[in-house]
Amino acid sequence: MKSKTYTVDENMIKFSSILDDKTNNGFVIVERNDTLPYAVLMKQKQKVNHVFNFCIFCATLGLWSIVWIYITQVSSKAKKILVAIDEDGNAFEENCYMG
Repeated sequence: MKSKTYTVDENMIKFSSILDDKTNNGFVIVERNDTLPYAVLMKQKQKVNHVFNFCIFCATLGLWSIVWIYITQVSSKAKKILVAIDEDGNAFEENCYMG
């Protein structure tokens, strides 16, 4: 049977590992609470190079338009996520909707 402090330490190590992975992928910690534990992370929106995408669009005879629309509408938007550890020690991640 595990002691409570050992489980809390394992959860904090797991939580810190998840946050390290996310920050290495370009997210920035907006809010963090080690007591519960949870963190809100944000990734800034990326600028789309429309001139470059138009050149690829012309070179592929319009096939690139699907990718270009995806990049413009989905990938270039800012992302905000919540990373937390629940009572059972399971890590989860949810999207935060920005208004």
